[in-house]
Amino acid sequence: MPLSLTVAAWPGLTPRLLRVGSETYDDYVATGGYRDLHDPDGLLDEVERSGLRGRGGAAFPMAVKLRTVRNNSRGRGGAVVVANGEEGEPASIKDRWLLRNRPHLVLDGLRLAATIVGAQRTYVYVSDPAAAASMESAVAQRNAVPSVEVVTVAPGYVAGEETAAVRAINGGPAKPTDKPPRPFEQGVATLPTLVSNVETLANLPYLHAHGGQEFRSIGTADSPGTFLATVTGAGRAPALYELPHGVRFADVLELHGVPAQMATGALMGGYFAGLLGPSVLDATLDHEALRRLGSGLGCGAISILNGDCPVAVAAAVLAYFDRENAGQCGSCFNGTAAMAAAAGGLRDGVATGDDLTRLRRWSRELRGRGACATLDGAANIAASLLDQFPAEVTRHLENGCPACQSGDFITLRPYEVEEVMMA
Repeated sequence: MPLSLTVAAWPGLTPRLLRVGSETYDDYVATGGYRDLHDPDGLLDEVERSGLRGRGGAAFPMAVKLRTVRNNSRGRGGAVVVANGEEGEPASIKDRWLLRNRPHLVLDGLRLAATIVGAQRTYVYVSDPAAAASMESAVAQRNAVPSVEVVTVAPGYVAGEETAAVRAINGGPAKPTDKPPRPFEQGVATLPTLVSNVETLANLPYLHAHGGQEFRSIGTADSPGTFLATVTGAGRAPALYELPHGVRFADVLELHGVPAQMATGALMGGYFAGLLGPSVLDATLDHEALRRLGSGLGCGAISILNGDCPVAVAAAVLAYFDRENAGQCGSCFNGTAAMAAAAGGLRDGVATGDDLTRLRRWSRELRGRGACATLDGAANIAASLLDQFPAEVTRHLENGCPACQSGDFITLRPYEVEEVMMA
């Protein structure tokens, strides 16, 4: 039976992205959606003033991406904008929720971005069939200019990488390509292409209506605005929260109904940013604070460790990366397999000190190799396990772990947000 997803905004926060129920075209227009854009340059200035960062994982400044694609498109026959909703992170559901429940908000953001960069062609790139159907229906209702095409691909961890999206739209497989060129230089149909996460685009209508200064009224100086957080783990049903940047992790635990003393750490930012130990209990959820801890907010997915052995969690995530890598780059194909084997051996009580030495070396030396960041994500998991949970690692090495020996945490996709009731 599908789980029920909790969808809620931070107490006292007027939500900018979440709403109750699915929106129709009439609903969206009645609340000020699709307002005319008379000054694209002015909106770009407001985006820059807002400090909006990408919500797909890299947290890159949105204004820089917009300005770069716009400048590169001059004399090139225009540009292309891709709304990237291929949510490859198993522990995240925010993009699917937006595409299914707020399709016109996403389309409006796509329209605004396209107008800023001068794009005549736009795409919505997804793998979830329900999201694709929702967007197709919204496109038909809107009869949008510029035109919008919904492109659906098979789901996969690497399918959401920006060059994989471009490659798939161009008719190839949804797998990353070597860089350069990057999409902003040469993307769909060889045109400069803005590939932007759907949550990032969904912030543009608010900026258009209220301006950059109002956008910054919530959040922190370096992480302004709100973000969507998918919270899983601790034996609770998954939840999607709209949170102001800068809230305390411990307060999010309370909102989620998890006593702070029950949490032993977290898997942050989906599978990419790595594990954090008990230090996360004193952290705030913003880019700068998590960066100081050696982690990151990523796509906003937060999985709470509550009695789950971190060694078993790391082994499961590394095994996932081993299965899901694109199989195109030797360093990634072999590197993820080697790290998964070492972590699996540690979980199963058969690893040696030499195995740990190799795992630590791989977690440092394999970074930055390959066509995409999959290997970086695997290295983050391995390094953070060794750095954040040294006592647990030593216990596995010396005496084994009763919980792991009993198979308490055996899963192919840790903290996966399975098909849920999302209305």
